[in-house]
Amino acid sequence: MGDRRVSDPRSDPRRVARALLVLGRVSNLPTVWSNCLAGWWLGGGGPPGGLAPLMVGASLLYVGGMYLNDAFDVEFDRQHRPERPIPGGIIGHGTVTALGILWLALGLGCIGLRGVTPLLLAGLLTGAILVYDALHKVVTFSPVLMAICRLVLLLLAASFGQSGVTGLAIWSSLVLAGYIIGLSYLARRESTMGAWGFWPLVPLGAPVVLAYLVNLGEFRDKAMALSALMLLWVAKCIVPLLRVAGGANIGRAVSGLLAGICLVDLLAVADVSRPMAFLFIGFFGLALLLQRFVPAT
Repeated sequence: MGDRRVSDPRSDPRRVARALLVLGRVSNLPTVWSNCLAGWWLGGGGPPGGLAPLMVGASLLYVGGMYLNDAFDVEFDRQHRPERPIPGGIIGHGTVTALGILWLALGLGCIGLRGVTPLLLAGLLTGAILVYDALHKVVTFSPVLMAICRLVLLLLAASFGQSGVTGLAIWSSLVLAGYIIGLSYLARRESTMGAWGFWPLVPLGAPVVLAYLVNLGEFRDKAMALSALMLLWVAKCIVPLLRVAGGANIGRAVSGLLAGICLVDLLAVADVSRPMAFLFIGFFGLALLLQRFVPAT
């Protein structure tokens, strides 16, 4: 008789390595870096070397939050997304939970090196992440919870700037939250396939409104050009849904809108130098590239 044993997926290092990347949704990390750069600039900027603990700490908090997201969602994923690493048997539930907690702790440690205010905001962000992870599948307002996470991240980044959390940083974080609410509402439809409408996507345009109000003269012209770029990308992501509102189309739209966070950040700092503007475009392109290898959702 032949050997009918089925190999343990946890014994394949390549499958485990990919699962670790999938758990962390690492294709979205460029959007985290973009948030950090925009918030730091809105907070007055300063020596670029100060960005290192922010970038590393925010990345660890994001990845930790994503790991715990899967840990909390394990029962849902067993029914609706059995290909995810935990229900697929590639990584154990306890291991994912422990790693998620470790990444959060390391992220807080990195940011705490900067001082009390960044540490307090990082603690608030960690709390928001945990609340989102625990509740996002059971409450209808989960897009707001996700938006709060990104809002606090931008304020955390601003606290690393020379001027700290400025009024413009607060307004920019609010319109970023509006954009996140729109795309998060769409993402909920991907997993549940429930009835949905387009009106909650209106907040995707909130960054354009703020850009028009806070920029004058030649700065407004530049801001409106960047607004057109962002709106064209949003339209590219959403228009296919007008034809076929299927799960695959929604997934592609959400992934594109997630990468578009970098364009929202660029619009928030429309007066930056050309080299820095290219950094935001680079983050946008990198997010799209990584999505070819690691799913964004």
